[in-house]
Amino acid sequence: MKKQFETIAISEHDSQSLNFLYKNRLGRFFLKLMIQPAVSKLAGVYLDSFFSKGMIPRFINKNQIVMEEYQKADYASFNKFFMREIKPEARPFPKEQKQLAAPCDGKVTAYSIDSSSVFKIKNSIYNVSGLLEDSALGKEWLGGMAVILRLTPDDYHHYYFIDAGRISTYKKISGLFHTVRPIAIHNEPVFSRNTREVTIIETEQFGKIAQIEVGALMVGKIENLKESGTCQRFEKKGWFEFGGSTVILLFQKGEVTIASEILENTSNQQETRIKLGEVIGVGGEKHK
Repeated sequence: MKKQFETIAISEHDSQSLNFLYKNRLGRFFLKLMIQPAVSKLAGVYLDSFFSKGMIPRFINKNQIVMEEYQKADYASFNKFFMREIKPEARPFPKEQKQLAAPCDGKVTAYSIDSSSVFKIKNSIYNVSGLLEDSALGKEWLGGMAVILRLTPDDYHHYYFIDAGRISTYKKISGLFHTVRPIAIHNEPVFSRNTREVTIIETEQFGKIAQIEVGALMVGKIENLKESGTCQRFEKKGWFEFGGSTVILLFQKGEVTIASEILENTSNQQETRIKLGEVIGVGGEKHK
């Protein structure tokens, strides 16, 4: 299963402002204030207001957003623009049921979950049990795969269910709002400390999965549309408000085979640029 994807080197060369916040003593003092949920919510109030509309044209130009892909609308605030709807034809979904499609736009890495139920991201070790805040539940993913999709401002910030199934567990985990840029991942256990929402789903094609949305710096809200009941393949699950964000998929042992190019890129310290609906793998042996 080989496909030519665009790759991005995982780099520690971040902006001067992030270097100041994460590597300078005074910066870390300000960072402690900035990552508090109350501060993120306060920023969200401004981004929801009429006064934030002036940010939109510069944001489009800076991030080279192709507005032709999105539905036309008159945005009342920056957050309304950030939550813009994509045209269906701009993000087509695969028809074959066994194909594993990306639940969102993002820069993807994929890792095996080893016998200690941990995986590495840029020299930092993350415990799956800590990520889920449930040691018993974390053990269920031993030998499985963790697929991490890091969204950046140029991405479409809505995310979807990857398969039909039933939601067995849903929970919100309070935390902080670190950035998900590489500099923060290197310095802080971002994915186990950040505010996140965990949905456990019994799917038809990929077994029991965990889909986790992680809030990041200046993200005031993770908006999930469903907390229980059934879900359909490629049904919209929710969206993020402004900021970099991350969606994590956890698969149990033998349930999926991830595209070899994504695995190779990850081992070479490269992220793979993916759009919502692109095929990133297939169901495992039991689903063939």
